[in-house]
Amino acid sequence: MTRNEEEAILIVIPEIVIEKYFVMKEILQYLFEGNRLTRDEAKQILLKVGQGNYSEPEFASLLTVFKMRPVSAEELSGFRDAMVELSLKTDLAAYNGIDIVGTGGDGKNTFNISTLAAFVVAGAGVNVTKHGNYAASSNSGSSNVLEFLGYKFSNDIDKLKSDLERGNFCFLHAPLFHPAMKNIAPVRQALKFPTFFNILGPMINPSEPKFQLLGVNNSGNFDLYKNVYRKLDVNFAIVNSIDGYDEVSLTAGTRFVSNKKETTILPADFGFAKTEPEKLFGGATVKEAAQIFINVLKGNGTTEQNSVVLANAALGLNIVYPEKELLECVEMAHESLNSGSALAKLKAVTE
Repeated sequence: MTRNEEEAILIVIPEIVIEKYFVMKEILQYLFEGNRLTRDEAKQILLKVGQGNYSEPEFASLLTVFKMRPVSAEELSGFRDAMVELSLKTDLAAYNGIDIVGTGGDGKNTFNISTLAAFVVAGAGVNVTKHGNYAASSNSGSSNVLEFLGYKFSNDIDKLKSDLERGNFCFLHAPLFHPAMKNIAPVRQALKFPTFFNILGPMINPSEPKFQLLGVNNSGNFDLYKNVYRKLDVNFAIVNSIDGYDEVSLTAGTRFVSNKKETTILPADFGFAKTEPEKLFGGATVKEAAQIFINVLKGNGTTEQNSVVLANAALGLNIVYPEKELLECVEMAHESLNSGSALAKLKAVTE
């Protein structure tokens, strides 16, 4: 084959060239020319990255492309597919679980709202298979607070199932389930700027839960997630507080999209008053964050803390029970928290 014939293939059917060569130089040149990857191309490339087939400078160059221009929904879908395939397979499908998780990166340093909401949902009898990690942009991520409270991280499927049986809750600490990160993390750390991996985390729960409530930190990521999830076989809802929180904050209206509708939800729709941002502060240390966590579950949280947890829990319950009205789900969440059931679920998996 002549050089001109090879170039013609590159122009007409780029995926064949990528499949044939899998040379990062060719991939980068294709991207530098303003082209985008298909979902399968993105998947295949990140599979190679995760398997350690590219050098760190080559991978850094790839990440830089997506710093210079936004990742597309097709590309993010492919990267998600690769990370799920590379993850430690964790079949919890029989539990019909839900994950409640945010991208982080909103810079708001709130207390652990989504993790608290997860225990409220568990207290209502719904299984939660939560995926999370240590904090990236706040003082206490889900892994930080759960570890402090005594939860033992494990990728042993029997331990996870036992947690679900005892407490309707299990936690998948991300580093234990994504071995490919050993080829990815050093480059991310060296670059010291956000990459598409910063928004990929909530999408790659290795148990692939049937239900997902996902929070994102800005309107651009809201649209990106929406376009990805509309092509997945998942019962989902995506939220973004209009003033920039990656969850329902009650400080403003919330952008909302699910399998069925797209709308804006106001604090009054949950039956709650608007909250001031300072009321959601998560503390300066993990110990302070854990104290807030326990206070809420013991019924000693502030009105604002309780309200924001109940609002997020209600949305989670509404995904599982779409036939119920939102206010009915708020009542279910109230019952879980006020009866002590949510606290009992935490104790079941930490004591």
